[in-house]
Amino acid sequence: MQGSANLNVMIKAARAAGRSLVKDFREVENLQVGSKGPGDFVTRADLRAEEIIREELTNARPNYGWLGEESGEVEGKDPTRRWIVDPLDGTTNFLHGLPHWAVSIALEHKGEIVSGVIFDAAKDEMFFAEKGTGAWLNNDQRIRVSGRSRMIESVFATGIPWGAKRTLPATMQDLAKLMPQCAGVRRWGSAGLDMAYVAAGRYEGYWEREVNAHDIAAGIVIVREAGGFVEPLYTGREIFADRMIIAGNGEVFTKFAETIRSR
Repeated sequence: MQGSANLNVMIKAARAAGRSLVKDFREVENLQVGSKGPGDFVTRADLRAEEIIREELTNARPNYGWLGEESGEVEGKDPTRRWIVDPLDGTTNFLHGLPHWAVSIALEHKGEIVSGVIFDAAKDEMFFAEKGTGAWLNNDQRIRVSGRSRMIESVFATGIPWGAKRTLPATMQDLAKLMPQCAGVRRWGSAGLDMAYVAAGRYEGYWEREVNAHDIAAGIVIVREAGGFVEPLYTGREIFADRMIIAGNGEVFTKFAETIRSR
C-alpha cells in the first residue's frame, strides 16, 4: 500500500525508534530506570526513542504541533495538526523482558485522528492506516476486524488498573459482567497493540478506563479503517477528555458495549 507523505514519515520514524528500542531490549537488565509513580516507569530507552521520533517528525513537518508521553504538549505554528506519540507503549513489559510493546504515532487534523502507526518492533509487525484508505499490516496485507458474531466465541482485551489507579473496582465489575458471556479476556499490557489486534481480527473488542491519548490515538483510526467501531466508553462524552474507550468489530460491538455500559 502506497501511503501519503505524512504516513511514510510516520512509518520511517517508528522504524527508527523501534531499532533503538530493540537494541536496548536485548540489554534490558542493564537499563537505568527512573520511577514516574507507582507502576509507571520511564527508561533511558523510552526517552531516547521519543527523541528519535520527534527529530524525524519535526524535520519533516516543523510547523505541526506535538503531544508526547514524556515531553508533553507543544503547540505548532499550524494549529490544525499535531503529532500524538507514545514512544514505548508497554514500558512495564519492556522492563520485564516481555516482548510485547510498541511504538505508537498518530496524526491529528482539526481534532480528528487521520493517520496512525503502531509498530511492534520485537515481532516486526507494522500496523498502520489513513482515513479512507483502509488498515494494513507490513505494507502488503490488508487487515479487517473479525467476523465473529457470538459473544461466547469472542475474545476481548482490556487494561487492568495497577498501583494507585482508582478505576480498579469499576474494571472488576466490567470483568464480572463480561467474562461469563465470552471466550476470554486478555490483559497484555499495551493499549496500542490491543487496538491493533482488534483491527487485525485477533480480538473481537477492547475497552479501558483511565487511558491516555498517546496510548490509543493511533489505534482509533486503525480500528475504524479495519471496519470496526470506536466510541467513548460512555455515550455523549469524548474519548480523550474522558480517558475511557471501547472498540470492537461490527458483529458483537452492540452487545459488548451494552454489557460494559450496564450498571
